Amino acid sequence: MSGPIVHVDMDAFFAAVEQRDNPAYRGQPVIVGGLGPRGVVSTCSYEARHFGVRSAMPMRQARRLCPQGVFLPGDFARYVAVSRQLHAILGQASAVVEPLSIDEAFLDLTGQEAVPAARRLKADIREALGLTASIGVSYCKFLAKLASDMEKPDGFTVIDQDRAAQLLPALPVRALWGIGEKTEGHLARLGIHTVADLRRADRLLLRQVFGKRAGELIDLAYGLDPRPVSPPAPAKSISEETTFPQDVTDWAVLEDRMREFAAGLSAQLERTGMRARTVTLKLRYADFSDVTRSLTLAAPTAAAGPIGDAGMLLLARLPLTGRKVRLIGLGVSKLTDRNEPTQLLLPFG
Repeated sequence: MSGPIVHVDMDAFFAAVEQRDNPAYRGQPVIVGGLGPRGVVSTCSYEARHFGVRSAMPMRQARRLCPQGVFLPGDFARYVAVSRQLHAILGQASAVVEPLSIDEAFLDLTGQEAVPAARRLKADIREALGLTASIGVSYCKFLAKLASDMEKPDGFTVIDQDRAAQLLPALPVRALWGIGEKTEGHLARLGIHTVADLRRADRLLLRQVFGKRAGELIDLAYGLDPRPVSPPAPAKSISEETTFPQDVTDWAVLEDRMREFAAGLSAQLERTGMRARTVTLKLRYADFSDVTRSLTLAAPTAAAGPIGDAGMLLLARLPLTGRKVRLIGLGVSKLTDRNEPTQLLLPFG
């Protein structure tokens, strides 16, 4: 098992970058996302969260809750640039870094005094980027991530084995890694609502309902998570996708999410020193039918602009009139090292 492990999670990342770069926004409820009638909140500042605004909320609802908010469309190229700086700092703190997203990562601090090293990392991020990160330190990934969520924003939480023993039993099962709404519902039907309930549950019944996953749930209930921090292996492709809480018919919502995906993919390519030649769009309609379309670029790239433009071109080729979209995804493939010489191709669909 790897460890000690640190989980770094930037606080309200997009909104925080906007507040950092525009003093007039500081202390204001900043809401970033699609500004159209069917737009969705990408992220919001903690000032906005006091009004009940949350990520993935329809923008029209955010406007009702916080009409005095500062509503911004987002500058994803700028967010990607800051993300590159962030991950460079993380790479200096540890040779073993597992990025989770544009603003989040695990670090393995084996061989270091974890708490002092994590405090230095937190200070380095603030000094270099002018942004705050919430940091969790523990002996496994699940608890490190749980810790980073406990004192946001600008938090620093350590969960050792003694604290885990005190903390875990009272938590709702939804706090365990990988338990979403569906699994939570299955557990609730068994009368299992808290970690303590899960620990007391009949193991045979759990295996009947959850199969092999039952053992994983029990391990998590006792604070056991053997997964190591795993730097990303060279990939043949990378992708991002999301399922909407409600089926979408509005082009602007899809366009907003496409640009976010392009920014995230660009950040991943930059971190791994790769470029992509092919962009693939995936849609799942309300009837659960899937469609994918791909486009090969004239030259490989890691830039968010061309990736997003290709995604938008592919989206324009698909029939949307009268169709409700349940899921959208964007991926890149035909990856090459950025130092590898390339031959230019004509684009084709």
